[in-house]
Amino acid sequence: MVLAAGLGTRMRPLTAETAKPLLPLGGRTLLDHALDRLAAVGVARVVVNAFWQADRVVAAVAARRAQAPAVEVLREAVLLETGGGVRAALGQLGPEPFYVVNGDAFWLDGPRPALARLAAAFALGDVDGVLLVHRTCQVHAEVGPGDFVLDPWGGLRRRREREIAPYVYAGVQLIAPALLDGMPEGAFSMNLAWDRALAAGRLRAVVHDGLWFHLSTPADLADAEAMLQAQFTGDTR
Repeated sequence: MVLAAGLGTRMRPLTAETAKPLLPLGGRTLLDHALDRLAAVGVARVVVNAFWQADRVVAAVAARRAQAPAVEVLREAVLLETGGGVRAALGQLGPEPFYVVNGDAFWLDGPRPALARLAAAFALGDVDGVLLVHRTCQVHAEVGPGDFVLDPWGGLRRRREREIAPYVYAGVQLIAPALLDGMPEGAFSMNLAWDRALAAGRLRAVVHDGLWFHLSTPADLADAEAMLQAQFTGDTR
């Protein structure tokens, strides 16, 4: 699933008339990048939720034509937030574990695709979800005090009050439908499901070993574009 329903308010004015996942980076939209990465690891079918500028999201998906993966757009009548959006799509997603990618998540893989690394960690068992995290100190944007602390086996906990956490959530996860069992109907954050899984010891993390870009504001997007140009041209001026 790709989460594309958010309002993208911090990215305005760029998102005043379009959804944030439709913003271009490196010659393609963020949504296209996400779908391409899912297709690259064999995902055949993806649900994309939409709320803000939903017609544009539908048009962007249609413009991909027969390009893999097959995409179904699920329009939200009201904004359901991250957890509520995924819960509402469970009927389309089926009973097997599935990826959830934030519509503004953008990364370059390291030696092995990040999505394949999440699958390998999930296959170890005894978890309801595996999150992709990135080292806070390597993010070229303001991400605050971080999100998580990890142990050597990928176990994680939330940062404590006044603590600086070394890892930030990178907007990509692989979860079992059971992660959302008992969650409320309507709008809620995925943090609610994560916290329950954390308390039960059923949430794990994988540290990204490539580049990851925090895309919150127009300045973040411009910086990411410049970094991509430098990455591919070798011009680091």
